Amino acid sequence: MRELGQATYEAMLPPARPPFLSFAWLDALERTGCVGEERGWLPCHLTLHEAGECLALAPAYIKTNSEGEFVFDYAWARHAESALRTPYYPKLILAVPFTPATGPRVLVRAGAERARALAAFSAALRQLAEALPVSGVHVLFPSAGESTELEQCGFHERRGVQFHWENPGYRDFDDFLARMNSKRRHQIKRERRELAERGVGLEALSGRELDPQLVDFVFDFYCSTVEKFAWGRQYLNRQFFEEVATTLPDELHVVLARQGKKLLGGAFNLLGPSTLYGRYWGATVEVPFLHFNVCFYFGIEECIRRGLTKFEPGAGGEHKLARGFEPTVTYSSHYLRHPVLERAVADFLRRERAAVDAHVAESLREGVLKPFVPAESMDAS
Repeated sequence: MRELGQATYEAMLPPARPPFLSFAWLDALERTGCVGEERGWLPCHLTLHEAGECLALAPAYIKTNSEGEFVFDYAWARHAESALRTPYYPKLILAVPFTPATGPRVLVRAGAERARALAAFSAALRQLAEALPVSGVHVLFPSAGESTELEQCGFHERRGVQFHWENPGYRDFDDFLARMNSKRRHQIKRERRELAERGVGLEALSGRELDPQLVDFVFDFYCSTVEKFAWGRQYLNRQFFEEVATTLPDELHVVLARQGKKLLGGAFNLLGPSTLYGRYWGATVEVPFLHFNVCFYFGIEECIRRGLTKFEPGAGGEHKLARGFEPTVTYSSHYLRHPVLERAVADFLRRERAAVDAHVAESLREGVLKPFVPAESMDAS
């Protein structure tokens, strides 16, 4: 990132860029050793120039594994290497490491013709794949619009599902609960009451309020979750948390659960202009319903209080549906050099997209939220 240059990079960012797309976040990953060649994440940031001026750029990495991407292509790799006898790694990805959150991936200079710039950038990506060489190019978690643009440039669209919360204009948490049936409403109230009866309180801190002791605790609860689950991977080190607390203090949203003076657990979130992003959670003490309160209910309350329109709590989790989160399609875009592998993947993606769309439609039908009635309409009636 420092070879690319902070001024060059930040000049290309949209005004409402998510925190994880900032120079400070990506630079911290590199300088603290969380990404690097030995981690299977070799920085390979790309720029497209015209007449000596940067027209487009993208944070990018050469990958020698598929860890930390959250768009799972292990079956593609096995098919390439076993059936086709062609290497799948290395590959080139345009992504934010370890971050399954939607955001811009190809940044185009303000005022430039985006369609023209993206077409040139996409053509250059295919040429670069041949030259490096890598098996293909993968753009992870672009917006729906950017995914469509990339599909028009010859990439294959893949769809996934996450569970997001949206704020249509709630006045408070009770306003949100009013959209649920009585069973779900009472369940959430009971889960929130359980914490209060145990004397557990929640608070949100910015990076400015994280002293070294609290940074230690954030790192400890992050590691506790990594160690608890077989699929867990420790991608980040303590130095990274300390670094971003200094360089992105106002964009950190750290939730802490306390029982008296005792710290029980917490969540490490990122605060965007209109969206709260849940990233990591953990607990050093097991308390019933602590996870739901720290990761979901407190975040929803914070979004309502701050006037945020969206809460993305991270990948996975069908259990979020019962707590007011709704199925949301996520996207990735793929180009593969090997023609047989590309045809196989394209056929798979067509069938997978149909299954994803059907799953989302069914989940929406079974969702717990009733149509939202704005406060003005309720008052008028």
